[in-house]
Amino acid sequence: MTEFKIEINHTPEKKQKPAFDNLVFGKNFTDHMFEMDYTAGRGWHDPRIVPYQPLSLDPAAMIFHYGQSVFEGLKAYLTHDNEVLLFRPEKNMERLNKSNSRLCIPEVDEELALYALKELISVDRDWIPNVEGTSLYIRPFVISTEPYLGVAASNKYKFIIILSPVGAYYKEGINPVKIAVQNEYVRAVKGGTGTAKTGGNYAASLKAQELASLTGYSQVLWLDGKENKYIEEVGSMNIFFKINGEVLTPELNGSILEGITRNSVVELLKYWNVPVSERRISIEEVYQAHADGQLEEAFGTGTAAVISPIGEFFWDNKKIEINNGITGELSKKIYDTLTGIQKGTAPDPFGWSVKVEKKEAAGVQ
Repeated sequence: MTEFKIEINHTPEKKQKPAFDNLVFGKNFTDHMFEMDYTAGRGWHDPRIVPYQPLSLDPAAMIFHYGQSVFEGLKAYLTHDNEVLLFRPEKNMERLNKSNSRLCIPEVDEELALYALKELISVDRDWIPNVEGTSLYIRPFVISTEPYLGVAASNKYKFIIILSPVGAYYKEGINPVKIAVQNEYVRAVKGGTGTAKTGGNYAASLKAQELASLTGYSQVLWLDGKENKYIEEVGSMNIFFKINGEVLTPELNGSILEGITRNSVVELLKYWNVPVSERRISIEEVYQAHADGQLEEAFGTGTAAVISPIGEFFWDNKKIEINNGITGELSKKIYDTLTGIQKGTAPDPFGWSVKVEKKEAAGVQ
């Protein structure tokens, strides 16, 4: 493995930690963050861990005007043996660079990024919560920083990683959520930025989410942007259906984000010899399966919630109730297996878990 030098500047005053048994998702942040700069002609430079602090940017910084940014999300887990585990972090760094490519952002060295992430976790290791259902959420992101109002790719960027101790993403936890099918707005289209993890995709989803919340639904089910017929994602998650014993998930079609949890679920189902298919699925097909009594389960998958069972869809003024509104057997098995691997309490036949070695505090690594 390549040796990297990262300057570490420890904070002179540590924050008071929140109660780990009462964490709200994404509200608390650790003592330090990782930061690295990009300058055209020089490349990525000055990797460093510094005290968590506000950023100082020119008002003309291109991120504010043209939205050139990408991000990732993954978690660190504390095991019963007090070890720290990451879940497939190399896939996050690989996807970060796919997003970078789509947004015309220079790729980062994936090995350096993963090394920096581990170093940052080591520095703020005591922020990893030890309460059941909690974890340390990791948010790597890249923003364009050149002060320029011309429409072009920036010549300057920042790559930053911040950490946040978190509880459950949905207050419902592993209990089923209610979903409204969105017929007016779309999340993304083929050829757009749907396959990239970029902030604009999420900003564009807020209106539909707001409308769903007003009617008592937790999230929206997105249909394709061309025919408004085929299922794509649910909220900010990939989606799965169990119909007549077979598990179905929308195929990656150029507008759907390739989820790491999605990929893990597909591999896990194949390992269990559960029939699983990636193909186009229409909302009419799902409704018909429900009418025929064959729609057995539905669930979303993503880093934040891992598995989020779905108990009801609302589509075309019709309610589609699934499994009497309770968590399905397969959904629960997948959740228990994935979280068990992530926490080190279940066998990991795939080698997905990556251990973060404990290190002594240091000035320069």
